[in-house]
Amino acid sequence: MENLALIESFSEFKDDKLIDRVTLMAILEEVFRNALKKKFGSDDNFDIIINPDKGDLEIWRNRIVVADDEVEDPNQEISLSDAQKIEPDFEVGEDVSEEVKLVDLGRRAILALRQNLISKIHEHDNTTIYKQFKDLIGEIYTAEVHHIRHKAVILLDDEGNEIVLPKDKQIPSDFFRKGENVRGIIESVELKGSKPTIVMSRTSPDFLEKLFEQEIPEVFDGLITIKKVVRIPGEKAKVAVDSYDDRIDPVGACVGMKGSRIHGIVRELGNENIDVINFTSNPQLFIGRALSPARVTSIVIDEEAKRAEVILKPEEVSKAIGKGGYNIRLAGFLTGYEIDVFREGVEEDVELTEFSDEIEGWIIEEFKKIGLDTARSVLDQDVEDLVKRTDLEEETVLEVKRILKEEFED
Repeated sequence: MENLALIESFSEFKDDKLIDRVTLMAILEEVFRNALKKKFGSDDNFDIIINPDKGDLEIWRNRIVVADDEVEDPNQEISLSDAQKIEPDFEVGEDVSEEVKLVDLGRRAILALRQNLISKIHEHDNTTIYKQFKDLIGEIYTAEVHHIRHKAVILLDDEGNEIVLPKDKQIPSDFFRKGENVRGIIESVELKGSKPTIVMSRTSPDFLEKLFEQEIPEVFDGLITIKKVVRIPGEKAKVAVDSYDDRIDPVGACVGMKGSRIHGIVRELGNENIDVINFTSNPQLFIGRALSPARVTSIVIDEEAKRAEVILKPEEVSKAIGKGGYNIRLAGFLTGYEIDVFREGVEEDVELTEFSDEIEGWIIEEFKKIGLDTARSVLDQDVEDLVKRTDLEEETVLEVKRILKEEFED
C-alpha cells in the first residue's frame, strides 16, 4: 500500500471499542466511494475490497473493451489497445478489471479522504454515545468533576464522555471540587449538530426515587412501590409509598431503625428533610398524612375545585405550614389538592384576597407562598418570623397586620 498514513488510520480505528468490524468496513467503503465519485464521476463500476484488520485495501475498476476509436466514457469503457496492455488476449466486448492505486487519486484527494474517514468515525462515535445515553435517561449515573463554570459543572465519565450539570439542576447546598465523583440522573440527551449534549440533574424527583431503589432492597425488589415523590430540592421532600404485602410496613422499611436506611439518601441530597408517607386512595386520610407532622382535627374536601379545608388546633398550624411554607406546599403537590388551613375554635376568618383594595397583590402572594392565605393565619405569626420567611420588609408586615387587625376590631 502506497499510503502509510492511511494504513495507520485503519489500525488506529479498528481497535476503537465503540465500533465493530462490520460498521468500520461500511464507513471505509463509503469514504472511498465518495473519493471515487469525485475523481471519476461515478463509483458504480468499482469493487472495493477491505481488510481492516491488516489495514489492507484493494480498489478494482470494471470496464468494457471497445474499439480504439469508440471510447465515449473513459470510466466505463477501455480501448482495445489499452486493454491488451493489461492482458494481450483481451477482445472487444469483454470485461476488464483493473486495480486502482491510491496514488492515482492524487495527494490532495488522499489527505481529504483521511480527514473524511476521521470525521465519519467521530460521527459514528457520537451517534453511538447518543443512543447509549438515550437508554440511560432517568437512571442514576456517576461522573467526575472536570471543570467548574459559573452556570454549570462539566463532568467526565470513565469513558471520557462529557456530561453537563447545570446550575439549576444542582441542589442549592451542592459544592463541588475538581476530581470528586458526583451522582445524579441522566435527565436529557440531545444531538446538537454531531455532538451529543448529556444533561444530569440532582434536583429531579426521579433522582430521589432512584436513590430509594438503590438504597432500600424492598423498593428495588418491588415489594414496596413508590407512588409519588415531590421535592423542594435541598429543603424538604415527601415520598408516598405503598406495599401489596400486609406484612410489610412500607414507611418503617424505608426509614429503617432510627433512620438508618434513609440517612444515606438525606446526606446525598444535602440534608434534605424527607417525609415518608403511607399512600392511601382515601383523599381525606392522605391529606392528613401529607400534612405530617401536624395532627389534623378535620378535613372538608371540595372534589370539583380540588380544594381541602383543614381544621387544626392552633398549636398544630405552624407544623402544618412548616418552615418557609414548605410542608403545606409539598402536601398540596403530593395530594393534588389546594389546601387551606384553619384554626380550630376560630369562627371568624377572612381570605387575604378580600383585602386586595388595601394590600397589593404581590404582597398577598408572598404570604400565600408560605401557606398563609387568611387574615387570622397572618395575625397569628410573629412579625420577625414573617420577615424571615418572606421577601417582605418589617415595615410592610406591620402595615399588613394593622390593616387585618382593623377588620376584626370593626
